[in-house]
Amino acid sequence: MKEFIEFIAKQLVDNPEGVVVSEKSTEDKKLVLSLKVHLDDIGKVIGKQGKTAQAMRTLLTAVAAKEGKRAILEIED
Repeated sequence: MKEFIEFIAKQLVDNPEGVVVSEKSTEDKKLVLSLKVHLDDIGKVIGKQGKTAQAMRTLLTAVAAKEGKRAILEIED
């Protein structure tokens, strides 16, 4: 799942080398993914009214559900 989010983010931004995804698991089968991008690209990842970020979260939820897990995407400044 980490690679999936990293791939999507790198396709959206102008500085793909600035994309960093970190993964953290919790005890109740939740997976928290933190996405960091270059400051100039934050708007491209979030999108107008947050629609791009919401689409990424929806795709992540579908991939996680297929594996029987829950996943949360956090976009950091």
